[in-house]
Amino acid sequence: MLKKYKIATTHKAVINITEEVKAAVEESGVKEGICVVYNPHTTASLAVTSFWDPAGFEDLQDEICRLIPTRIDFKHQHDTPQDAAGHVKSAITGISIDFIVTEGKLLLGSSQGIFFLEFDGPRNRSFIVKVLGDK
Repeated sequence: MLKKYKIATTHKAVINITEEVKAAVEESGVKEGICVVYNPHTTASLAVTSFWDPAGFEDLQDEICRLIPTRIDFKHQHDTPQDAAGHVKSAITGISIDFIVTEGKLLLGSSQGIFFLEFDGPRNRSFIVKVLGDK
């Protein structure tokens, strides 16, 4: 089963997509298998982190921006310095995550959530969930 979701982001957004992914797994009917969450964009990424403290999302974006700041000396400047920095951030942090599906449910730790990270917003974005396995 493949399911595509649309989301609208803001600048440096961290969007919780955990419930959408869990619902896709349950809807698929797969009992044992793999769930792949994929982001088809070059200036956004996916991450698994704790959902307990919303300030953690700010820390995540702040640290990514500290490590890869927006600057005008990137060699590639197709659009803007923010766009160039977004390409590097996305390449380093990753565009897909695999999860185990067991007993018909997504296997996540008790404080883990799945998040879409925006590096060049606001934008209209999408992410894709593919569930494979035995029904």
